[in-house]
Amino acid sequence: MLFNSIAFLIFLPIAFLLYWFVFQKHLKSQNCFVLGISYLFYGWWDWRYLSLLIFCSAVNYTAGAWLGRNVNKKGRKSILALSCILTLGLLCIFKYFNFFVDNFINSFRSLGIYLQPRTLNIILPVGISFYTFKALGYTIDVYRRKLKPTKDVIAFFSFVAFFPQLLAGPIDRASNLLSQFQAKRTFEYAKGVDAMRQILWGFFKKIVIADNCAKYVNQIFGSYETLPASILVLGTVYFAFQIYGDFSGYSDIAIGTSRLLGFSSTQNFRVPYFSRDIAEFWRRWHISLTAWFRDYLYIPLGGSRGTRYQVIRNTFVIFLVCGFWHGANWTFIAWGFINALYFIPLLLLGRNRQNTGIVAEGRRLPSMKELFQMTVTFVLTLLAWVFFRAESIDQALSYIEHVFSRSLLSIPKDSGMTTVFPLLVILIVVEWLQREKQHGLEDLRMHFIPRWSIYYGLVAFILYFAASKQQFIYFQF
Repeated sequence: MLFNSIAFLIFLPIAFLLYWFVFQKHLKSQNCFVLGISYLFYGWWDWRYLSLLIFCSAVNYTAGAWLGRNVNKKGRKSILALSCILTLGLLCIFKYFNFFVDNFINSFRSLGIYLQPRTLNIILPVGISFYTFKALGYTIDVYRRKLKPTKDVIAFFSFVAFFPQLLAGPIDRASNLLSQFQAKRTFEYAKGVDAMRQILWGFFKKIVIADNCAKYVNQIFGSYETLPASILVLGTVYFAFQIYGDFSGYSDIAIGTSRLLGFSSTQNFRVPYFSRDIAEFWRRWHISLTAWFRDYLYIPLGGSRGTRYQVIRNTFVIFLVCGFWHGANWTFIAWGFINALYFIPLLLLGRNRQNTGIVAEGRRLPSMKELFQMTVTFVLTLLAWVFFRAESIDQALSYIEHVFSRSLLSIPKDSGMTTVFPLLVILIVVEWLQREKQHGLEDLRMHFIPRWSIYYGLVAFILYFAASKQQFIYFQF
Protein backbone atom coordinates (compact mmCIF):
# COMPACT_ATOMS: atom_id res chain seq x y z
CA MET A 1 0.00 0.00 0.00
CA LEU A 2 1.39 3.39 -0.98
CA PHE A 3 1.23 6.44 1.26
CA ASN A 4 0.15 8.55 -1.71
CA SER A 5 -2.88 6.41 -2.50
CA ILE A 6 -6.61 6.56 -1.79
CA ALA A 7 -6.32 3.18 -0.06
CA PHE A 8 -3.93 4.60 2.55
CA LEU A 9 -6.09 7.67 3.14
CA ILE A 10 -8.92 5.27 4.03
CA PHE A 11 -6.69 2.79 5.86
CA LEU A 12 -4.99 5.26 8.25
CA PRO A 13 -8.06 6.85 9.95
CA ILE A 14 -9.69 3.43 10.36
CA ALA A 15 -6.50 2.00 11.85
CA PHE A 16 -6.14 5.05 14.12
CA LEU A 17 -9.70 4.78 15.48
CA LEU A 18 -9.50 1.03 16.10
CA TYR A 19 -6.04 1.33 17.63
CA TRP A 20 -7.03 3.95 20.23
CA PHE A 21 -10.71 3.19 20.84
CA VAL A 22 -10.97 -0.60 20.55
CA PHE A 23 -7.57 -2.12 21.34
CA GLN A 24 -6.07 0.44 23.72
CA LYS A 25 -7.01 -1.37 26.96
CA HIS A 26 -4.59 -4.28 26.53
CA LEU A 27 -1.02 -3.86 25.30
CA LYS A 28 -0.88 -7.36 23.83
CA SER A 29 -4.06 -6.89 21.80
CA GLN A 30 -2.84 -3.47 20.64
CA ASN A 31 0.43 -5.01 19.44
CA CYS A 32 -1.46 -7.83 17.73
CA PHE A 33 -3.54 -5.22 15.95
CA VAL A 34 -0.40 -3.36 14.82
CA LEU A 35 1.05 -6.63 13.53
CA GLY A 36 -2.15 -7.45 11.67
CA ILE A 37 -2.51 -4.08 9.96
CA SER A 38 1.22 -4.07 9.15
CA TYR A 39 0.88 -7.38 7.34
CA LEU A 40 -2.25 -6.07 5.61
CA PHE A 41 -0.36 -2.94 4.59
CA TYR A 42 2.52 -4.99 3.13
CA GLY A 43 0.35 -7.72 1.66
CA TRP A 44 -1.68 -5.10 -0.21
CA TRP A 45 1.27 -4.90 -2.62
CA ASP A 46 1.77 -8.68 -2.99
CA TRP A 47 0.72 -11.05 -0.22
CA ARG A 48 3.16 -13.75 -1.39
CA TYR A 49 6.16 -11.70 -0.19
CA LEU A 50 4.81 -11.68 3.34
CA SER A 51 6.56 -15.04 3.72
CA LEU A 52 9.95 -13.30 3.36
CA LEU A 53 9.07 -10.73 6.01
CA ILE A 54 7.87 -13.43 8.41
CA PHE A 55 10.94 -15.58 7.71
CA CYS A 56 13.32 -12.68 8.38
CA SER A 57 11.51 -11.89 11.64
CA ALA A 58 11.53 -15.54 12.74
CA VAL A 59 15.24 -15.99 12.01
CA ASN A 60 16.30 -12.99 14.06
CA TYR A 61 13.86 -13.59 16.90
CA THR A 62 15.15 -17.16 17.20
CA ALA A 63 18.77 -16.00 16.96
CA GLY A 64 18.15 -13.50 19.75
CA ALA A 65 16.59 -16.16 21.94
CA TRP A 66 19.52 -18.54 21.35
CA LEU A 67 22.04 -15.80 22.10
CA GLY A 68 20.23 -15.11 25.36
CA ARG A 69 20.73 -18.72 26.47
CA ASN A 70 24.24 -19.25 25.09
CA VAL A 71 27.22 -17.87 27.02
CA ASN A 72 29.89 -19.70 25.03
CA LYS A 73 31.85 -17.24 22.87
CA LYS A 74 32.28 -19.63 19.96
CA GLY A 75 28.63 -20.64 20.08
CA ARG A 76 27.48 -17.04 20.11
CA LYS A 77 29.61 -16.26 17.06
CA SER A 78 28.11 -19.23 15.23
CA ILE A 79 24.57 -18.06 16.01
CA LEU A 80 25.35 -14.55 14.81
CA ALA A 81 27.02 -15.86 11.66
CA LEU A 82 23.99 -18.05 10.88
CA SER A 83 21.63 -15.13 11.39
CA CYS A 84 23.74 -12.92 9.11
CA ILE A 85 23.93 -15.60 6.42
CA LEU A 86 20.19 -16.23 6.40
CA THR A 87 19.15 -12.58 6.66
CA LEU A 88 21.68 -11.10 4.24
CA GLY A 89 21.38 -14.19 2.03
CA LEU A 90 17.70 -13.37 1.64
CA LEU A 91 18.63 -9.86 0.58
CA CYS A 92 21.39 -10.99 -1.77
CA ILE A 93 19.27 -13.55 -3.59
CA PHE A 94 16.45 -11.18 -4.39
CA LYS A 95 18.49 -8.02 -4.90
CA TYR A 96 21.96 -9.00 -6.12
CA PHE A 97 21.83 -12.49 -7.63
CA ASN A 98 21.20 -11.31 -11.20
CA PHE A 99 23.82 -8.56 -10.84
CA PHE A 100 26.56 -11.02 -9.93
CA VAL A 101 25.50 -13.53 -12.60
CA ASP A 102 25.42 -10.86 -15.32
CA ASN A 103 28.85 -9.51 -14.37
CA PHE A 104 30.26 -13.04 -14.19
CA ILE A 105 29.01 -13.71 -17.71
CA ASN A 106 30.29 -10.37 -19.00
CA SER A 107 33.75 -11.00 -17.58
CA PHE A 108 33.99 -14.27 -19.53
CA ARG A 109 32.52 -12.61 -22.63
CA SER A 110 35.40 -10.11 -22.59
CA LEU A 111 37.73 -13.12 -22.88
CA GLY A 112 35.80 -14.50 -25.84
CA ILE A 113 33.99 -17.13 -23.79
CA TYR A 114 30.19 -17.05 -24.11
CA LEU A 115 28.10 -18.58 -21.35
CA GLN A 116 24.37 -19.12 -21.24
CA PRO A 117 22.88 -16.79 -18.59
CA ARG A 118 20.72 -18.24 -15.86
CA THR A 119 19.20 -15.34 -13.98
CA LEU A 120 16.18 -15.32 -11.69
CA ASN A 121 12.96 -13.95 -13.13
CA ILE A 122 11.85 -12.29 -9.89
CA ILE A 123 10.99 -8.78 -8.79
CA LEU A 124 12.63 -7.05 -5.85
CA PRO A 125 10.39 -7.28 -2.78
CA VAL A 126 9.51 -3.78 -1.61
CA GLY A 127 11.22 -2.78 1.65
CA ILE A 128 13.49 -5.83 1.90
CA SER A 129 16.63 -3.66 2.28
CA PHE A 130 15.04 -1.89 5.23
CA TYR A 131 13.40 -4.65 7.27
CA THR A 132 16.39 -7.00 6.92
CA PHE A 133 18.69 -4.34 8.37
CA LYS A 134 16.25 -3.55 11.15
CA ALA A 135 15.95 -7.21 12.17
CA LEU A 136 19.67 -7.92 11.85
CA GLY A 137 20.55 -4.85 13.92
CA TYR A 138 18.56 -6.37 16.79
CA THR A 139 20.51 -9.65 16.61
CA ILE A 140 23.86 -7.84 16.54
CA ASP A 141 22.88 -5.72 19.56
CA VAL A 142 21.87 -8.86 21.48
CA TYR A 143 25.15 -10.52 20.48
CA ARG A 144 27.08 -7.52 21.79
CA ARG A 145 25.00 -7.65 24.99
CA LYS A 146 23.81 -4.11 24.41
CA LEU A 147 20.26 -5.39 24.38
CA LYS A 148 18.47 -8.18 26.20
CA PRO A 149 16.63 -10.62 23.93
CA THR A 150 12.88 -10.19 24.01
CA LYS A 151 10.55 -13.04 24.88
CA ASP A 152 7.56 -11.20 23.42
CA VAL A 153 7.24 -12.64 19.92
CA ILE A 154 4.30 -10.39 19.00
CA ALA A 155 6.20 -7.25 20.00
CA PHE A 156 9.27 -8.33 18.01
CA PHE A 157 7.36 -9.26 14.87
CA SER A 158 5.45 -5.96 15.14
CA PHE A 159 8.73 -4.08 15.51
CA VAL A 160 10.15 -5.58 12.30
CA ALA A 161 6.92 -5.19 10.31
CA PHE A 162 5.79 -1.81 11.73
CA PHE A 163 3.90 -0.49 8.72
CA PRO A 164 4.92 3.21 8.71
CA GLN A 165 8.60 2.23 8.42
CA LEU A 166 8.22 -1.02 6.55
CA LEU A 167 8.73 0.06 2.94
CA ALA A 168 11.43 2.76 3.19
CA GLY A 169 12.44 3.34 6.80
CA PRO A 170 13.60 4.97 8.94
CA ILE A 171 15.64 1.95 10.07
CA ASP A 172 14.81 2.28 13.75
CA ARG A 173 16.91 0.38 16.29
CA ALA A 174 15.36 -2.18 18.59
CA SER A 175 16.71 -0.20 21.54
CA ASN A 176 14.37 2.62 20.54
CA LEU A 177 11.34 1.12 18.82
CA LEU A 178 11.06 -2.41 20.25
CA SER A 179 11.11 -1.05 23.78
CA GLN A 180 8.11 1.12 22.89
CA PHE A 181 6.15 -1.95 21.83
CA GLN A 182 6.75 -3.34 25.32
CA ALA A 183 5.42 -0.28 27.18
CA LYS A 184 1.92 1.13 27.47
CA ARG A 185 1.25 3.96 25.03
CA THR A 186 -1.06 6.91 25.59
CA PHE A 187 -2.44 9.39 23.10
CA GLU A 188 -1.33 12.99 23.54
CA TYR A 189 -3.40 15.55 21.64
CA ALA A 190 -0.56 18.05 21.11
CA LYS A 191 1.73 15.37 19.70
CA GLY A 192 -1.10 14.07 17.50
CA VAL A 193 -1.67 17.54 16.03
CA ASP A 194 2.03 17.99 15.32
CA ALA A 195 2.13 14.52 13.78
CA MET A 196 -0.60 15.59 11.35
CA ARG A 197 1.43 18.66 10.46
CA GLN A 198 4.46 16.48 9.75
CA ILE A 199 2.39 14.15 7.57
CA LEU A 200 1.03 17.15 5.65
CA TRP A 201 4.54 18.50 5.09
CA GLY A 202 5.66 15.04 3.94
CA PHE A 203 2.86 14.87 1.38
CA PHE A 204 3.80 18.35 0.13
CA LYS A 205 7.42 17.33 -0.35
CA LYS A 206 6.46 14.11 -2.12
CA ILE A 207 3.52 15.09 -4.33
CA VAL A 208 4.21 18.77 -4.99
CA ILE A 209 8.02 18.88 -4.99
CA ALA A 210 9.33 15.41 -5.87
CA ASP A 211 6.68 14.37 -8.38
CA ASN A 212 6.86 17.69 -10.24
CA CYS A 213 10.65 17.48 -10.42
CA ALA A 214 10.39 13.87 -11.60
CA LYS A 215 8.59 14.80 -14.82
CA TYR A 216 11.40 17.10 -15.92
CA VAL A 217 14.16 14.81 -14.64
CA ASN A 218 12.84 11.94 -16.76
CA GLN A 219 12.60 14.16 -19.84
CA ILE A 220 16.07 15.68 -19.40
CA PHE A 221 17.94 12.46 -18.59
CA GLY A 222 16.04 10.69 -21.36
CA SER A 223 17.19 13.10 -24.09
CA TYR A 224 20.25 14.78 -22.57
CA GLU A 225 22.34 14.41 -25.74
CA THR A 226 20.11 16.86 -27.62
CA LEU A 227 19.72 19.46 -24.86
CA PRO A 228 21.88 22.47 -23.96
CA ALA A 229 24.14 22.20 -20.92
CA SER A 230 22.13 24.75 -18.95
CA ILE A 231 19.11 22.44 -19.16
CA LEU A 232 21.26 19.49 -18.02
CA VAL A 233 22.32 21.48 -14.95
CA LEU A 234 18.64 22.07 -14.21
CA GLY A 235 18.10 18.32 -14.58
CA THR A 236 20.64 17.55 -11.86
CA VAL A 237 19.17 20.24 -9.58
CA TYR A 238 15.67 18.85 -10.13
CA PHE A 239 16.87 15.34 -9.37
CA ALA A 240 18.53 16.51 -6.16
CA PHE A 241 15.22 17.91 -4.97
CA GLN A 242 13.25 15.01 -6.40
CA ILE A 243 15.13 12.42 -4.37
CA TYR A 244 15.16 14.67 -1.30
CA GLY A 245 11.46 15.50 -1.52
CA ASP A 246 10.60 11.89 -2.28
CA PHE A 247 12.60 10.21 0.47
CA SER A 248 12.44 12.83 3.21
CA GLY A 249 8.74 13.23 2.37
CA TYR A 250 8.25 9.50 2.92
CA SER A 251 10.17 9.74 6.19
CA ASP A 252 8.00 12.64 7.39
CA ILE A 253 4.83 10.69 6.61
CA ALA A 254 6.24 7.57 8.28
CA ILE A 255 7.41 9.40 11.41
CA GLY A 256 4.17 11.38 11.65
CA THR A 257 2.08 8.23 11.27
CA SER A 258 4.15 6.52 13.96
CA ARG A 259 3.57 9.47 16.28
CA LEU A 260 -0.19 9.21 15.70
CA LEU A 261 0.05 5.71 17.15
CA GLY A 262 2.14 6.86 20.12
CA PHE A 263 5.59 5.86 18.82
CA SER A 264 8.67 8.05 18.61
CA SER A 265 10.83 7.35 15.54
CA THR A 266 14.35 8.31 14.60
CA GLN A 267 14.68 11.52 12.59
CA ASN A 268 15.93 10.59 9.14
CA PHE A 269 16.75 13.95 7.53
CA ARG A 270 17.96 17.28 8.91
CA VAL A 271 17.94 19.77 6.01
CA PRO A 272 20.95 18.12 4.30
CA TYR A 273 21.25 20.68 1.51
CA PHE A 274 22.21 23.32 4.06
CA SER A 275 25.35 21.34 4.90
CA ARG A 276 28.71 23.12 4.86
CA ASP A 277 30.79 20.06 3.92
CA ILE A 278 30.24 16.48 2.80
CA ALA A 279 30.78 15.07 6.30
CA GLU A 280 27.95 17.25 7.58
CA PHE A 281 25.81 16.22 4.61
CA TRP A 282 26.16 12.57 5.61
CA ARG A 283 25.21 13.37 9.19
CA ARG A 284 22.00 14.89 7.83
CA TRP A 285 21.08 12.60 4.93
CA HIS A 286 19.38 9.23 5.54
CA ILE A 287 20.55 9.39 9.15
CA SER A 288 19.27 5.97 10.22
CA LEU A 289 21.13 4.14 7.42
CA THR A 290 24.33 6.14 7.92
CA ALA A 291 24.23 5.35 11.65
CA TRP A 292 23.57 1.65 10.88
CA PHE A 293 26.64 1.36 8.67
CA ARG A 294 28.72 3.36 11.14
CA ASP A 295 27.86 1.17 14.14
CA TYR A 296 27.70 -2.24 12.48
CA LEU A 297 30.38 -1.94 9.78
CA TYR A 298 32.66 1.11 10.05
CA ILE A 299 33.46 0.94 13.78
CA PRO A 300 33.98 -2.88 13.80
CA LEU A 301 36.46 -2.40 10.95
CA GLY A 302 38.37 0.03 13.14
CA GLY A 303 36.65 3.29 12.23
CA SER A 304 39.00 6.27 12.21
CA ARG A 305 41.50 4.47 14.44
CA GLY A 306 44.64 2.78 13.16
CA THR A 307 47.03 3.69 10.36
CA ARG A 308 46.22 6.17 7.61
CA TYR A 309 45.84 3.26 5.19
CA GLN A 310 43.30 1.57 7.48
CA VAL A 311 41.29 4.78 7.87
CA ILE A 312 41.16 5.26 4.09
CA ARG A 313 40.25 1.59 3.60
CA ASN A 314 37.45 1.74 6.16
CA THR A 315 36.03 4.89 4.61
CA PHE A 316 35.98 3.41 1.13
CA VAL A 317 34.41 0.20 2.42
CA ILE A 318 31.51 1.93 4.14
CA PHE A 319 30.75 4.23 1.20
CA LEU A 320 31.03 1.48 -1.40
CA VAL A 321 28.78 -0.81 0.63
CA CYS A 322 26.36 2.07 1.15
CA GLY A 323 26.30 2.64 -2.60
CA PHE A 324 25.79 -1.06 -3.33
CA TRP A 325 23.00 -1.20 -0.73
CA HIS A 326 21.07 1.28 -2.86
CA GLY A 327 21.01 -0.93 -5.91
CA ALA A 328 22.59 -3.67 -7.99
CA ASN A 329 24.23 -1.36 -10.50
CA TRP A 330 27.76 -0.03 -10.95
CA THR A 331 26.36 3.51 -10.95
CA PHE A 332 25.53 3.23 -7.24
CA ILE A 333 29.00 1.90 -6.47
CA ALA A 334 30.47 4.85 -8.40
CA TRP A 335 28.25 7.19 -6.40
CA GLY A 336 29.59 5.70 -3.17
CA PHE A 337 33.17 5.91 -4.45
CA ILE A 338 32.78 9.61 -5.31
CA ASN A 339 31.39 10.40 -1.87
CA ALA A 340 34.32 8.56 -0.29
CA LEU A 341 36.69 10.74 -2.31
CA TYR A 342 34.88 13.80 -1.00
CA PHE A 343 34.98 12.57 2.58
CA ILE A 344 38.56 11.31 2.97
CA PRO A 345 40.36 14.71 2.84
CA LEU A 346 38.12 16.01 5.63
CA LEU A 347 38.79 12.89 7.68
CA LEU A 348 42.57 12.94 7.21
CA LEU A 349 42.75 16.64 8.06
CA GLY A 350 40.59 16.15 11.15
CA ARG A 351 37.91 18.46 9.78
CA ASN A 352 35.10 15.93 9.39
CA ARG A 353 33.39 17.11 12.58
CA GLN A 354 33.98 20.84 12.36
CA ASN A 355 30.36 21.54 11.35
CA THR A 356 28.16 19.71 13.83
CA GLY A 357 25.78 22.51 14.78
CA ILE A 358 22.96 24.21 12.89
CA VAL A 359 24.16 26.55 10.16
CA ALA A 360 23.68 30.24 11.02
CA GLU A 361 22.43 29.25 14.46
CA GLY A 362 20.66 32.15 16.14
CA ARG A 363 20.83 34.23 12.95
CA ARG A 364 18.33 34.84 10.17
CA LEU A 365 20.86 34.63 7.32
CA PRO A 366 24.13 32.73 6.79
CA SER A 367 27.48 34.48 6.54
CA MET A 368 29.20 34.75 3.16
CA LYS A 369 31.56 31.98 4.23
CA GLU A 370 28.66 29.67 5.17
CA LEU A 371 26.86 30.48 1.93
CA PHE A 372 29.98 29.64 -0.07
CA GLN A 373 30.48 26.38 1.86
CA MET A 374 26.85 25.33 1.31
CA THR A 375 27.08 26.15 -2.39
CA VAL A 376 30.29 24.14 -2.89
CA THR A 377 28.85 21.18 -0.97
CA PHE A 378 25.64 21.28 -2.99
CA VAL A 379 27.53 21.38 -6.30
CA LEU A 380 29.66 18.39 -5.26
CA THR A 381 26.49 16.56 -4.26
CA LEU A 382 24.92 17.34 -7.64
CA LEU A 383 27.88 15.81 -9.43
CA ALA A 384 27.53 12.60 -7.43
CA TRP A 385 23.74 12.51 -7.99
CA VAL A 386 24.34 12.26 -11.76
CA PHE A 387 25.82 8.78 -11.22
CA PHE A 388 22.98 7.87 -8.85
CA ARG A 389 20.35 8.79 -11.47
CA ALA A 390 22.08 7.53 -14.61
CA GLU A 391 21.33 4.05 -15.93
CA SER A 392 25.00 3.27 -16.58
CA ILE A 393 28.48 4.63 -15.92
CA ASP A 394 28.81 5.53 -19.60
CA GLN A 395 25.60 7.56 -19.50
CA ALA A 396 26.71 9.40 -16.36
CA LEU A 397 30.09 10.31 -17.89
CA SER A 398 28.44 11.34 -21.13
CA TYR A 399 25.93 13.49 -19.24
CA ILE A 400 28.71 15.27 -17.35
CA GLU A 401 30.67 15.73 -20.57
CA HIS A 402 27.64 17.42 -22.15
CA VAL A 403 27.30 19.68 -19.10
CA PHE A 404 30.78 21.13 -19.60
CA SER A 405 30.13 22.58 -23.03
CA ARG A 406 29.67 26.05 -24.48
CA SER A 407 25.91 25.90 -24.01
CA LEU A 408 26.44 25.93 -20.23
CA LEU A 409 26.06 29.72 -20.27
CA SER A 410 22.88 29.68 -22.38
CA ILE A 411 19.58 30.70 -20.83
CA PRO A 412 17.37 27.63 -20.25
CA LYS A 413 13.96 27.87 -21.89
CA ASP A 414 11.00 26.71 -19.82
CA SER A 415 12.04 23.24 -18.48
CA GLY A 416 10.15 23.94 -15.27
CA MET A 417 11.60 27.38 -14.64
CA THR A 418 8.13 28.91 -14.29
CA THR A 419 6.46 25.96 -12.56
CA VAL A 420 8.97 23.99 -10.49
CA PHE A 421 11.30 26.78 -9.39
CA PRO A 422 8.65 28.74 -7.43
CA LEU A 423 7.79 25.50 -5.58
CA LEU A 424 11.46 24.89 -4.79
CA VAL A 425 11.72 28.42 -3.43
CA ILE A 426 8.81 27.71 -1.07
CA LEU A 427 10.49 24.51 0.11
CA ILE A 428 13.88 26.14 0.63
CA VAL A 429 12.49 29.16 2.48
CA VAL A 430 10.31 27.06 4.82
CA GLU A 431 13.09 24.60 5.59
CA TRP A 432 15.58 27.39 6.17
CA LEU A 433 13.27 29.12 8.64
CA GLN A 434 12.53 25.77 10.31
CA ARG A 435 16.05 24.31 10.08
CA GLU A 436 16.30 23.91 13.86
CA LYS A 437 12.99 22.00 14.00
CA GLN A 438 12.12 18.37 13.35
CA HIS A 439 10.06 19.22 10.26
CA GLY A 440 8.89 22.18 8.20
CA LEU A 441 5.60 22.81 9.99
CA GLU A 442 6.65 22.21 13.58
CA ASP A 443 5.66 24.77 16.20
CA LEU A 444 3.93 27.30 13.94
CA ARG A 445 3.51 30.16 16.38
CA MET A 446 1.11 32.41 14.55
CA HIS A 447 -2.51 33.49 14.66
CA PHE A 448 -5.28 31.02 13.87
CA ILE A 449 -6.14 32.53 10.46
CA PRO A 450 -2.63 32.60 8.87
CA ARG A 451 -1.82 29.18 10.36
CA TRP A 452 -4.90 27.53 8.87
CA SER A 453 -4.38 29.43 5.63
CA ILE A 454 -1.01 27.66 5.37
CA TYR A 455 -2.65 24.28 6.00
CA TYR A 456 -5.37 24.82 3.40
CA GLY A 457 -2.84 26.21 0.94
CA LEU A 458 -0.67 23.10 1.24
CA VAL A 459 -3.71 20.84 0.87
CA ALA A 460 -4.75 22.77 -2.25
CA PHE A 461 -1.26 22.32 -3.73
CA ILE A 462 -1.33 18.59 -2.94
CA LEU A 463 -4.77 18.05 -4.46
CA TYR A 464 -3.88 20.08 -7.55
CA PHE A 465 -0.74 18.06 -8.28
CA ALA A 466 -2.06 14.69 -7.08
CA ALA A 467 -2.85 13.55 -10.63
CA SER A 468 0.87 13.27 -11.46
CA LYS A 469 1.45 10.59 -8.83
CA GLN A 470 4.86 8.87 -8.95
CA GLN A 471 6.08 5.84 -7.02
CA PHE A 472 8.49 6.52 -4.16
CA ILE A 473 12.08 6.27 -5.45
CA TYR A 474 13.39 4.32 -2.49
CA PHE A 475 10.94 1.46 -3.07
CA GLN A 476 13.43 0.17 -5.67
CA PHE A 477 16.09 -0.15 -2.95
